[in-house]
Amino acid sequence: MKEKLEQIKNAAEAALGSVSDMDGLEKIRIAYLGKKGELTAVLKGMGKLSPEERPVIGALANEIREFLTGEIDNKKAQILKEERQKKLSAEIIDVTLPARMPERGHLHPLTKVMNNIKDIFIGMGFEIADGPEVEYDYYNFEALNIPKNHPARDTQDTFYIEDNIVLRTQTSPIQVRVMEKTKPPIRVIAPGKVYRSDAQDATHSPVFHQIEGLVVDKGVTMADLKGTLELFIKQLYGEDSRVRFRPHHFPFTEPSAEMDVSCFVCGGEGCRVCKGEGWIEILGCGMVHPKVLANCGIDPEIYSGFAFGIGLERIAMGKYDIDDLRLFFENDLRFLNQF
Repeated sequence: MKEKLEQIKNAAEAALGSVSDMDGLEKIRIAYLGKKGELTAVLKGMGKLSPEERPVIGALANEIREFLTGEIDNKKAQILKEERQKKLSAEIIDVTLPARMPERGHLHPLTKVMNNIKDIFIGMGFEIADGPEVEYDYYNFEALNIPKNHPARDTQDTFYIEDNIVLRTQTSPIQVRVMEKTKPPIRVIAPGKVYRSDAQDATHSPVFHQIEGLVVDKGVTMADLKGTLELFIKQLYGEDSRVRFRPHHFPFTEPSAEMDVSCFVCGGEGCRVCKGEGWIEILGCGMVHPKVLANCGIDPEIYSGFAFGIGLERIAMGKYDIDDLRLFFENDLRFLNQF
């Protein structure tokens, strides 16, 4: 039995000396120390030994088991170290090569133009006001002097959530909310998304952006309105830009006007962009209707004001010479990367 144990030890040592991977090492462990291994078989046969031989052979068998277990652990650590070294050698990185920089995003063209417009009006002393996009009928229509039978109430133009709740069709409700909570003088712009039930084409979208402005104070006149908007256009398009005002009708302003700017492509000579007229319609404006002031708790006998509404997409299309509004919303990187 003693000779058998020595043979097992020598054979296991020889096998461990030639193994070079974890699979081979595991096979050796099973062959000698597993449930059906050679050393385990010897230990199972110890019951046949005499009482004198049994402790001697048992001590030797345990000594060999501990020896082989230690040798297997050492070989395992050696193999793992060698495999890790091979892996590191295969994954050497040349740190002298230029790094691959992550792709960075940038502002959307509408955001750029919005920020530019905000900066211009903030420089003129305006504050920025905000309000809900889901609005009560009262703030979106009634407080703005738009009666129940007005065409804007038609569901073909307005998204109705309930009879009394709509998706705002302009940012004018923000102006009403400001006038309700703030005593004059008031000087704010109200930028944001608005919603109308329009079929999508090159110049229309059911979702677009507006920037509306409001000034209320004592002695505000149409001259203040014209001066403010002319200064805005010159800062936006350049000192050579010219503006003109045409009479119009809005329920919430009286008198009302639409403002045109000299074509930023041809300078007013006439071209494809301005359809040969030399002018491009840019915004609607007017003096705040006395009834709107009264609806908001402001005495129209003491205060007056003006308001205007700018379509952000129209401004951006002119600024960047874009002829299709849908490009702003399609998220095509070929388009967006130009900005």
